[in-house]
Amino acid sequence: MKRKIVKIHEEKCNGCGLCVNACHEGALELINGKAVLLSDVYCDGLGDCLPQCPVDAIEIIERDAEEFDKELVEKRMAERKNKQEPLPCGCPGHAAKEIKVNTAPAVSKAVKAEMSELTSQLRQWPVQIKLVSPNAPYFDNSHILVAADCTAYAYANIHQEFMKGKVTLIGCPKLDSVDYSEKLTEILKNNNVKSITVLRMEVPCCTGIVNAVKTALLNSGKMIPWDFKIVSTDGRILQN
Repeated sequence: MKRKIVKIHEEKCNGCGLCVNACHEGALELINGKAVLLSDVYCDGLGDCLPQCPVDAIEIIERDAEEFDKELVEKRMAERKNKQEPLPCGCPGHAAKEIKVNTAPAVSKAVKAEMSELTSQLRQWPVQIKLVSPNAPYFDNSHILVAADCTAYAYANIHQEFMKGKVTLIGCPKLDSVDYSEKLTEILKNNNVKSITVLRMEVPCCTGIVNAVKTALLNSGKMIPWDFKIVSTDGRILQN
């Protein structure tokens, strides 16, 4: 049958997950950092997800689709509730939890000496991606750290391990309604950048900051060494 149904433009999606949370039928899910319509039968076509998307990656179209099955949706949502998932998207970004802090971590003498005289490793201002000028002199011949802003709070030694010797840029792809790739592309085109390190949180919406760097590298046409690290919500560095 032909009816109205959600269409997601994968190339625009930044993986923020806001649409997933807005869908009361559980029709959407984040897969590999992108919002995906799981099945036609779960989508009622009313578009509650539409106004939540900050990058206009969703539209309502009319096409041949299976009929919306309210009974199947209710059964599916009941099953998910019984599993006690923190969110329909399974995203830990909103899941409340207490983090137990090790107040006396085991560190070497060298690290102890360094920690006794901690100083900020921030080399420039501003730090927000959307506020920096692509022509700022500190970008030339620089190593750049592009970090999700939550990483500074989650990872205790971010200054010494990641910010030291780098120009630091921060942002949140879930809360900032901007396309970071455009500004990052300008920075790469206008400057001789030596390397890029991306530091993101483990939550799915943070894939947006990695995707922005990938897009900027492609658009700039430059072969620049880059890597990314993932920080867990309890402050550990996870394997890529």
